[in-house]
Amino acid sequence: MTIKFQSKILLLVAIATMLPMVALADNTSNRKERKSVRSGNSLYEQKRYSEAEVEYKKALEANPSSEIATYNLALSLLNQADKSDNDKDKNSPVNQASQMLSNLAATTSDQDLASRAYYNLGNIAFEKEQYDQSIEMYKNCLRRNPNDDDARENLRLAQKKKQQQEQQQQNQQNQDNQKQEEKENKEQQDKQDKQQEEQEKQQQQQNQNQQQQGMSQESIDQILKAMQDAEQNTQQRVNEEKAKEEKARIQTDKNW
Repeated sequence: MTIKFQSKILLLVAIATMLPMVALADNTSNRKERKSVRSGNSLYEQKRYSEAEVEYKKALEANPSSEIATYNLALSLLNQADKSDNDKDKNSPVNQASQMLSNLAATTSDQDLASRAYYNLGNIAFEKEQYDQSIEMYKNCLRRNPNDDDARENLRLAQKKKQQQEQQQQNQQNQDNQKQEEKENKEQQDKQDKQQEEQEKQQQQQNQNQQQQGMSQESIDQILKAMQDAEQNTQQRVNEEKAKEEKARIQTDKNW
């Protein structure tokens, strides 16, 4: 799916419709303009666009208001443009041509020339994937020339591209939302897992403390029991000694 370009330059015939031919012939600046435009057109047809650019600029030096030289210069710049050109560079061939065509479309009284300017502005926007602007430029072209089938076809392509672009943007938005949701869910799950891990650690520590406390109490009980047993044994021995002494005393008394 490619757009159709209108890269046909304007010829000098249009000059005669704007100014009397006699005046053109008698005016030195107009003779220079005509000569430079013809030379530029010849170079343009040979696809020597940079050389044509020089000639069109000479024509504009002779007549800064020359609409034909301006339009043809814009086309020569577009044909020198590269897709790798920096769109933010005001001096890039595309941006220079775009500015010329915009000024021309806004100021010219020639409806055919305005139509051509808008058409190429639509192409420039299309190549930049600026489909809203491209659609508007093609519509402006058709308002001035309803019979321009190329503009109508390009308008249809731009509208289709816009739909595809919007669908891609929606799909991308859905994917971004899904990724964000998955990220949030993972963060929430990680948080819950961490909390559970902390709780388990706390429970484990508590159990260990209880076990340690239980062992300490058991040790104390054992010590107390051992002391009690020792005391009982001592008391028993004392009692036994007393019993022996008492028995021996009784026997002694009987002998007396």
